[in-house]
Amino acid sequence: MEKDMLYMQEVANGYRPDVERLIRYIPWLESKAGGDVSKFYQENGIKDHSISFPVYDSTLMSLVQDVKRTQLLDRNYVYIYTRKRIRTVEDEHKLIEQATLQEWDILKGILSKYILGGMTKGKIWSEGVSNGSILKVILKMKEILEYWDKPMHATAAGKMWFQR
Repeated sequence: MEKDMLYMQEVANGYRPDVERLIRYIPWLESKAGGDVSKFYQENGIKDHSISFPVYDSTLMSLVQDVKRTQLLDRNYVYIYTRKRIRTVEDEHKLIEQATLQEWDILKGILSKYILGGMTKGKIWSEGVSNGSILKVILKMKEILEYWDKPMHATAAGKMWFQR
């Protein structure tokens, strides 16, 4: 039993730096939940001569780049969705709420859907922010790691970065 606890704590400590990198986005994600983080570029008469294209919030793009630098992405996230029969945002939120360290792969899978899926279909990034799934995953990861160790705080540089 004690070996299991030590193993779980070791696993949690392995993910800690990655989650600490992402918790600085929590205030921004909370402020953008239900909103839109992209707009279509239509200046200089582009609408008359070409197709308008989406322009994403710079903070969203920073979040995507930071997540890509972590161990929190799972290229086989589609398997998680199939295995757990996740079909709707409500299904995602229900599994996020119930997740523990043992279900970390589910949290990674949901986060991966929005980050990796957005690489080919950009509107998925916006959906993940507006429906709150990305925020809920990061908050749940933070909660789980705090259970196994000590409270996490955003770095001073991370807080200042968002006080524009």
